[in-house]
Amino acid sequence: MAAKPQRNTVTTQIPEQPPTLPTSSTSAAPSAEGSSLSLDTRLCQSVKSVIPKKRQEALKWYGWGYNDAQFYEQNRTICFKGDKYPLGGCQLPSFTKWVQQKFDVSLDGDKSYPQMPQTFPQPNLNAEFLSELRENTKVENSLEGVDRLVRCHGQTLSDIYNLWYNKFQRIPDLVVWPSCHDEVVQLVQLANKHNVMLLPFGGGTSVSGSMTCPQQEQRMICVVDTSQMNRLLWLNRENLTVCFESGVVGQDLERVLREHGLTVGHEPDSYEFSTLGGWVATRASGMKKNVYGNIEDLVVRVRMVTANGTLERDCSAPRVSCGPDFNHIILGSEGTLGIITEVVLKVRPLPAVQRYGSLVFPDFEQGVLFMREVARRRCQPASVRLMDNEQFIFGQSLKPEKSWLASCLDVIKQRYVTSWKGIDLAHICAATLLFEGEEQEVARQQALINEIAARYKGFPAGGQNGERGYVFTFVIAYIRDFALYQGIVAESFETSVPWDRCSLLCRCVKQRVVTECQRHHITHFTISCRVTQTYDAGACIYFYFGFRSLDMSNAVHVFEAIEHCARDEILACGGSLSHHHGVGKIRSHWYRNAVTETGANLYAAAKQHLDPRNIFAAGNLLPPPQEQQQQQLESQTKAKSKL
Repeated sequence: MAAKPQRNTVTTQIPEQPPTLPTSSTSAAPSAEGSSLSLDTRLCQSVKSVIPKKRQEALKWYGWGYNDAQFYEQNRTICFKGDKYPLGGCQLPSFTKWVQQKFDVSLDGDKSYPQMPQTFPQPNLNAEFLSELRENTKVENSLEGVDRLVRCHGQTLSDIYNLWYNKFQRIPDLVVWPSCHDEVVQLVQLANKHNVMLLPFGGGTSVSGSMTCPQQEQRMICVVDTSQMNRLLWLNRENLTVCFESGVVGQDLERVLREHGLTVGHEPDSYEFSTLGGWVATRASGMKKNVYGNIEDLVVRVRMVTANGTLERDCSAPRVSCGPDFNHIILGSEGTLGIITEVVLKVRPLPAVQRYGSLVFPDFEQGVLFMREVARRRCQPASVRLMDNEQFIFGQSLKPEKSWLASCLDVIKQRYVTSWKGIDLAHICAATLLFEGEEQEVARQQALINEIAARYKGFPAGGQNGERGYVFTFVIAYIRDFALYQGIVAESFETSVPWDRCSLLCRCVKQRVVTECQRHHITHFTISCRVTQTYDAGACIYFYFGFRSLDMSNAVHVFEAIEHCARDEILACGGSLSHHHGVGKIRSHWYRNAVTETGANLYAAAKQHLDPRNIFAAGNLLPPPQEQQQQQLESQTKAKSKL
């Protein structure tokens, strides 16, 4: 009988020196992951990340993205700077006009962005834990206030507002940077021994409140930054699988794989800054999921260190029938059960052709019918996203200033659409497309998509518009901070919904937001939506909402109240609690109802077994007991009021 294969030791050990790649792959040591001819552990390499260990050196401490990229006002015109984006160095007069008309604001370029605080909350230290950590492990750590502050939050509107106005009363007490799985094991054992709370931290891009430091936690809080765990551990070319440590950033992961002619193909909007571990912890979805799948489709195996041991599946077979799949205990756990350390993923050869496209439809309803038919026939391109009229106009406003000739051509195109095609600009909507594959396959798919679009009065609008719409996804995230700077609060929220309720949900949610704005005497606002991912049975819908807040003292609170009502409407219309952002803290209010009392108790039982001392007390999914009691009391009060 064959001996049980040993786990690949490279996944827990740090090489003393960077590995030298031999010319022949036949000398690679055999392991449980594949034969010596296909598994190349000598490719194990540290990845030089775009994000340094001191995050604030490259990324804004007070908002989204790179330090050198932002929207700003110059000579009463909104501009954008940032060499990493196509919009960098552009003036945006159309966007300026849109902002002024929509929100009735006068742009103020004299305002200054917040300055880094000079003092920080004193750390609440567990002396025994800290002493043992420093004496018995090699885990790097820091008590510096700046290191602690930049890791106390995610990217919710509330997070950023609290940063700007220095309202965080509780920030992590210690930052640690483990460098491998074994160091995480040591760290978790020490934290469990000394009852220290651990808060896993990847890219810090969460918009669900999952990364927000629990303000009521009395124990020492240790934030576990996984950025130094970003190695490629092995690559199996025969099986097309790869193992990375969980702290690797999305764009770093793809850059390394492209050097080998491969791709994972997972591109969430946060792809530049979010990490592999974060994708798994939130059950993330990417813009190209139609070809490559969501993160749960890409994960083969995952390791998570819990207070009760390491949880992982024993083999990397493509599918197993072996009871409940524990990968799915880890997927979506949002840092509440343990720390994800390593992930085995599927990879694909880089596509030979990548081609953009766009379509125009007379109204949103026709566009939704088109999306439904494409999904029904399972002929989706890598990405197909439909935006409503409000978002279409917003997107068009982001085009840079054009030459006289280009402006004339735009007038001609507009006349073609309105006069010859008979489309009302007050209802027009558009879809952006991305095709990937072999040349013949892409051409065939593009022709089929255009044919289906024609049935719903749609027609092609060019590849340039499609590429602009796809790439601008990464720029739009910077608008939120500029808006806050100008007295406008804005944020997005998402859901998934069956096809037969898709258009209804969009209408009802937008109308609910309008009603709530009126109730709060808000007259200048925007609410728009887009369909971003399609499935056999339904779709993902993104909403973008913002309003002028210059005269409000509690703008963030009002925004959250209106979003809360919008979420109630989403659920009433048959939508989900979240498609890919996760539950976090801001949606934990609805989690118990979403999964039923039995489901919530099942999760709580798993939590109790894996984390009996609740050292992973992020407060995500199920809120703290006192909040749960308050929610149950509110539910009982509402039930009685209906009698």
